[in-house]
Amino acid sequence: MKIHEYIAKDIFKDEGISVPKSKLAVSPEEAKMVSSEIGKPVVIKSQILAGGRGKAGGIKFADNPDEAYTKANEILGSTLKDERVEMVLVEEKLNIISEYYLSIVLDRSVKKPLIMASMSGGIDIEDVAENKPEKIIKYYLNPLDEFLPYHGREIAIKMGVPNSMITKLGAVVCKLFNVFQKYDATIAEINPLVVTADGIIAADAKLEIDDDSLYRQKSLVDLQKVTKGEFAYVKLDGNIAVIGNGAGLTLSGMDMLKLYGGKPATFLDIGGGSSQENIVKALNIVISDPDVKTVFLNVLGGITRADDVARGVLDVIDASKHKVPIVIRLTGTNEEEGQRILKEAGVSFETSMEAAAKKAVELCKDII
Repeated sequence: MKIHEYIAKDIFKDEGISVPKSKLAVSPEEAKMVSSEIGKPVVIKSQILAGGRGKAGGIKFADNPDEAYTKANEILGSTLKDERVEMVLVEEKLNIISEYYLSIVLDRSVKKPLIMASMSGGIDIEDVAENKPEKIIKYYLNPLDEFLPYHGREIAIKMGVPNSMITKLGAVVCKLFNVFQKYDATIAEINPLVVTADGIIAADAKLEIDDDSLYRQKSLVDLQKVTKGEFAYVKLDGNIAVIGNGAGLTLSGMDMLKLYGGKPATFLDIGGGSSQENIVKALNIVISDPDVKTVFLNVLGGITRADDVARGVLDVIDASKHKVPIVIRLTGTNEEEGQRILKEAGVSFETSMEAAAKKAVELCKDII
């Protein structure tokens, strides 16, 4: 199972590997907002599972929030490597001194993990491997032996890094190997691993998990898309169902709930172009779950129209036997019409994700 970069970076960060300041965005408006929060030039990175994003035009640079909006608008909705881009990672642009390459792969031919490292990192690493293979050092590990700090330092020495970098780089190698083992990875890669004035930072992150180990990695399965019918659906252990139109927006809604003390019961991504009928189907899926006490419907209309969302909500409220409170955040395409439909039906809504998430948590507490 391939893991998206933004999730892989969260994992790397949890294991002590430095990563750039970043945040996920699912719309040009969100990209602009994140750029403003970062307060310096940023990189707009398409979040797809295929490699070679940079050469395919899936990575762009922006010097200010307005430019971040423009670049995100160019990437979002485009198709790269046969995959539609539904979210981007807005990340601080680093002042890079040098770039390294570091990866750990499972070499099935010898049944051992293989560490590969080079002082020649970056998008041309494939050319280095083909034309100057001596620049990539290879280090096999016995899976029965403990990986110790001196192993990491030995790899750094073999790479030829300056003496001042040996201990620091060796520590990163150890931490990446911890990720590789802990998450049953077949690939854990950082390209490039960059040196800046602030230290060594993973400017990119690639992680692939052995499918045979997914029963041990349920949290990762929950974060990646799991399909239920035409929706990306994951059952969680909370009591507030989260529905959003886009994976990034749904995840952002989950984060906002947690910020206010709530616990998500579902991850349900209805996608970027949902109809009234799809809204009805999605709501019926979550309100039929006995663990769900409140629904947080988080919609930022693009292709999805706010009036279709409103009509779908009313259809469910009128027809369903399950009277579960639905908290709606509704903005975007046809928002005035959608909001009018809800108002006339006496259904409240919010235009702020923060306000809607807070309300959902408060309602859930009242019910409990």
